[in-house]
Amino acid sequence: VQLVESGGGLVQAGGSLRLTCTASGRSFSLNAMGWFRQAPGKERELVAVVSGGARTYYPDSVKGRFTASRDNTKNELYLEMNSLKPEDTAMYYCAATKTLDGTVQVAAWYDYWGQGTQVTVSS
Repeated sequence: VQLVESGGGLVQAGGSLRLTCTASGRSFSLNAMGWFRQAPGKERELVAVVSGGARTYYPDSVKGRFTASRDNTKNELYLEMNSLKPEDTAMYYCAATKTLDGTVQVAAWYDYWGQGTQVTVSS
């Protein structure tokens, strides 16, 4: 199983980016998938979760600015990020659960992780 993130980069504050996570090796159509981020010196934090049935959860820090979605036919997960702020700067990781569904918010419950894609927001 492999998760590969793409779409990161450098953007000015107020700008937008769209991240894509492409999964291979098995289908995750019935399982929760999520986006997490980690900035230097900080703990990994949840950014968005999408259940197998496309229910979503966002923490307050990104609610209204970030939108996560998935295309189960392509085995892909997306994160649309708008109104980016310098504090959004981090490595962004895609994650998937092996058996769980729902809006899984705990990083330890995710079984598969990508290598990450860097998002840098300049002020």
